[in-house]
Amino acid sequence: MLDETGWVARVILLILLTFSIFSWALILQKLKVFSKINRETTQFLRVFRAGRGLPEPKSIGDGTSPMEHVYDAGFREIQSQLAMSKPSGQIKSLQAVMVSMQLASADQVRRVEKYMPWLATTASVSPFIGLFGTVWGIIDAFHGLGTAGAATLRAVAPGISEALVTTAAGLAAAIPAVIAYNLIIGSIREMAARNDDFALEMLNLVERQAFELQQAAPVSEARH
Repeated sequence: MLDETGWVARVILLILLTFSIFSWALILQKLKVFSKINRETTQFLRVFRAGRGLPEPKSIGDGTSPMEHVYDAGFREIQSQLAMSKPSGQIKSLQAVMVSMQLASADQVRRVEKYMPWLATTASVSPFIGLFGTVWGIIDAFHGLGTAGAATLRAVAPGISEALVTTAAGLAAAIPAVIAYNLIIGSIREMAARNDDFALEMLNLVERQAFELQQAAPVSEARH
């Protein structure tokens, strides 16, 4: 069937094959990335929640989880405020800590979204590329019919088969890309939501510790 196709159909099939190979490579790469992210994030949360206070970022992770980068951004902002505060040891703005963590989360989302437009392009464009081959095959079939001068199967079969091959190839490239795109986008949204929840959890911990320090200060002064 492929030997009987024309040069237009072969170019179209080559284009669709390129789209399909790249999209499958991207799908497998993203699945590997999110599998690692979920594993490292679960481990990071377990270690973080098992301790007390705000430990050094390097002591609870190796920086492979996006949530670790979010924590590191918040931790550095807290350390900066503590170093610059007068009197020392006071956090001036929890809002600044939250903004730092949100910016870090957005940066991690952009990192995992890399090449996703290509997957969306494959999902949306491949059927139309295959449709172009279909239209071209039908044109070729009618041309063969006109040349033969009779409505025989031999005259129209090559063009029709060429049209069906390109249509099938377009769908074969588009369907996995559509499914994978929706699944990966869902994973990205889940990652962003978990980062936001962790930012709120960390702010709650910081605020609680600051309140405990304020409560302890009058007791210490009264004893003196």
